Amino acid sequence: DGVGTKLELAQAYQKHSGVGLDLVAMCVNDVITNGAEPLFFLDYIATGSLSPQALSEVVLGISEGCKISGCALLGGETAEMPGFYKKDKYDLAGFCVAIAEESDLVDGRQISEGDQIIGIASSGIHSNGFSLVRKVLSLIDLDEDTLFGKEQLPLIETLLTPTAIYAQLVQELLAGNIFLKGMAHITGGGLPENLPRCFPPGLRAEIDSNSWEIPPIFKWLQEVGEIPETDLWNTFNLGVGFCLVL
Repeated sequence: DGVGTKLELAQAYQKHSGVGLDLVAMCVNDVITNGAEPLFFLDYIATGSLSPQALSEVVLGISEGCKISGCALLGGETAEMPGFYKKDKYDLAGFCVAIAEESDLVDGRQISEGDQIIGIASSGIHSNGFSLVRKVLSLIDLDEDTLFGKEQLPLIETLLTPTAIYAQLVQELLAGNIFLKGMAHITGGGLPENLPRCFPPGLRAEIDSNSWEIPPIFKWLQEVGEIPETDLWNTFNLGVGFCLVL
């Protein structure tokens, strides 16, 4: 998996460590939905010309993500492709292997009518929907001093908050003999597209949109970008980064 066009924003403002963490999160949060334990991770970094400072920050973020996930950073590949990538531009891809006993796989087949869906909070936008985020930002004058919200924090830092990693939570629940019937990582497509992936045929989710508070950053994006409600739900996680069905 990758980080997507969030990289464009991170590189424009020279904030690189967070996207390294994002890279691990986007891979690890997918494999744990089957109840698997992450074992190791590899990265691929492609760039126009090597910027040692930027890439060391990226790898630092990747290392931190692996530490949080409980997996080893086994190795990786760095490719310089001048003329294909612009100078000081880079792209990232990650690869994660996880393991589970076949008899313990969480595959959603035992989900039935009346089961409960628990939404786990996201840390923010995570790593999806940034083409739309960047479109919204083109409508305002954004710089590093642009502040946001009641706490008046830098808007760019809010937008680039790294993706939450849910591996430790899932492992603790499984170790505590919590019977998880299904799990979903809420990425591109939001709840409407990702949550049904863990359901057997014939079932659908009943979601009470008033059961959690949608974080202000999503409401700000909707207001500034005049984003229709349907597009908002089908693009962003809206504050729910992971779901458990039990």
